[in-house]
Amino acid sequence: MSQTTAQSTSHPKGLWVLFGTEMWERFNFYGMRALLTLFMINSLGIVESETSIIYGGFLALCYLTPMLGGFVADKYLGNRNCILIGGTLMAIGQLVMFTSASIFGSNIEFAKTLLWIALGIIIFGNGFFKPNISSMVGSLYPKQEKNKLDSAFTIFYMGINLGAFLGQLICPLLGDVKDVDGVRDIHAFRWGFLAASIAMLLGTITFFYLKNKYVVTPEGRAIGGLPKNNTAEDFEEGEAQTANFSSKAISLSVVAFIALGLLFHFVAGQNVVYSLVYAAGLTLAGLIISDTSLTKVERDRILVIYVVSFFVIFFWAAFEQAGSSLTFIADNQTDRNFFGWNMPPSMVQIFNGLFIVILAVPFSYLWDKLRGVGKEPISPLKQSFGLIIIAFSYFIIAHNVKDLGNTGLLAIKWLILLYLLQTCAELCLSPIGLSLVGKLAPKRFASLLYGVFFISNAAGYALAGTLGSIMPATGDKFVKANELGINLQDVLDKKIALTTEQTKLLIDNKIPIANHVFAGFEIHNLYQFFMVFVVLCGIAGIILAFISPFLKKMMHGIK
Repeated sequence: MSQTTAQSTSHPKGLWVLFGTEMWERFNFYGMRALLTLFMINSLGIVESETSIIYGGFLALCYLTPMLGGFVADKYLGNRNCILIGGTLMAIGQLVMFTSASIFGSNIEFAKTLLWIALGIIIFGNGFFKPNISSMVGSLYPKQEKNKLDSAFTIFYMGINLGAFLGQLICPLLGDVKDVDGVRDIHAFRWGFLAASIAMLLGTITFFYLKNKYVVTPEGRAIGGLPKNNTAEDFEEGEAQTANFSSKAISLSVVAFIALGLLFHFVAGQNVVYSLVYAAGLTLAGLIISDTSLTKVERDRILVIYVVSFFVIFFWAAFEQAGSSLTFIADNQTDRNFFGWNMPPSMVQIFNGLFIVILAVPFSYLWDKLRGVGKEPISPLKQSFGLIIIAFSYFIIAHNVKDLGNTGLLAIKWLILLYLLQTCAELCLSPIGLSLVGKLAPKRFASLLYGVFFISNAAGYALAGTLGSIMPATGDKFVKANELGINLQDVLDKKIALTTEQTKLLIDNKIPIANHVFAGFEIHNLYQFFMVFVVLCGIAGIILAFISPFLKKMMHGIK
């Protein structure tokens, strides 16, 4: 491929290499995610509320470790090497998941141990992979073409979700299997995890063989190589080429990290993982802004990244119910008849990936068209639209579950509509956020600031786990309780007192004996549960829209 040919296209060929690499990685991640909570509940016997906390902690750590991966890439190994390390680790982690799902029948405790090991390997693999591939997308475009980044990241995001769609299609077909009587084959999960591992290997091999040919600058220099090989051409005019953290700043950061972690754990009552995530995000943000080499413009732009990162926490807290509470509802209280086919519950979330693939290019075209006539909203305002839309999606679903009662079934069309709206919300928020970091971050902090941005995702996932754990009992729990001769609704409404034997029966069958409480309010039903997300995301979206003009000034000419 000649360089002339590469420059004649609207986007560099390297974008499509990164598109394909990320596509297979997301196949791996989302395919596993679709099965993870169902595997923990049905094969390993972990209760739903605990599963939600574990799920949120896993996702949170997956987006905390990019801080480490970004630092290692910027300082030592470069983007390319970190992507190869991350991809290899994630493929190995999925093989360990496959092993756990293969042996649980004979040794469930060892299977649980393997689960924790597998999740740990995947967490570190994702940390090396995630910030570096996003950073490389931004590096593909020379300074005079940075205005293409919103559409570039939207195209890249289509690759993410094409992979998510394929993973959520193939892994559940292989791993979430039920017989004609609706009885789940709890030994089939392993094949879904194996498919995820193979996909990650394909992505890593694709990147390894194509990176040197296509992932290059217009002049043919490698993008994402060792930091020591960076030249002045990689930086803005007058921009410092290295960070300058004083010993005092680093020492204060360590103290702040420990103090904040203890505060979140002992005062706010968060578990160790969630406390680690929240403390790390605040500490890293403070450390970067303390760099003495920062100019006023750079500092203002970084503060915009921080403000936006805070607001997207609420988006991901709502969006990531897909893998926990929405999957539980799809499994227990949804009529999944889709044109005569009873869709596996783990596959219902596939519609998000499908809608992304369909809508990513139209959204990219929309931003380009609005930019052409001078009416493109600035990035924070686009993201406020995303928060408001996702609040609206939960408002619709809340009103459709309001009259279901304990055993009524939600029509699958409402979950499909929810995923359609959440897809539109996601396209207004996530690729725009990735693009914003690419445009605002100083080169010397690019991967590290992507790490900060992903920590906001991590905090959102931690909050998602907390919120998912307050989901009230759904249909199957009431059916099981009735089979045991106990009226669960009367128990939850405190109309009857349970005997010791009845309490043990409910606990042994993983049936809750009390409603959950959030922010001092008792959650009695699914309507109240979903309205939590309406309030959180709606208020966050309105506030972000209100402060967008102030953020525009702090962006100093970048839209």
